[in-house]
Amino acid sequence: MQLFNAYHAHIYFDESSYAEAESLVLKASEALEVKTGRLHQKPVGPHPTGSCQLSFNGNRFAEVVQWLNYHRDNLDVLIHPVTGDDLKDHRDYVMWLGKSYEIDLSIFIKRQKRSNPASQ
Repeated sequence: MQLFNAYHAHIYFDESSYAEAESLVLKASEALEVKTGRLHQKPVGPHPTGSCQLSFNGNRFAEVVQWLNYHRDNLDVLIHPVTGDDLKDHRDYVMWLGKSYEIDLSIFIKRQKRSNPASQ
């Protein structure tokens, strides 16, 4: 049973693991044919460290997550569905391969307040 139509996997890295992350992203792109984003060398959005986003269809969840878990070596990976509710996606539905990090949810909370002022 597929509950979510799409997912993001964020490969986390720092200056010392940039080359390893770049290699993993390239291998994932070739082996899995997933859509890859830029390798951000500084924190972007809610992410506390450098990261690169991989996007994939929900029906490929098991294949992609197993591949990432096997090939990630010492890199940490945040995985979440894409439901249209960024706060829930990054708070309630998140999973980790490797070490987990505290991510900055404040940008999603501020966005929700701006789009729904009656809830304030």
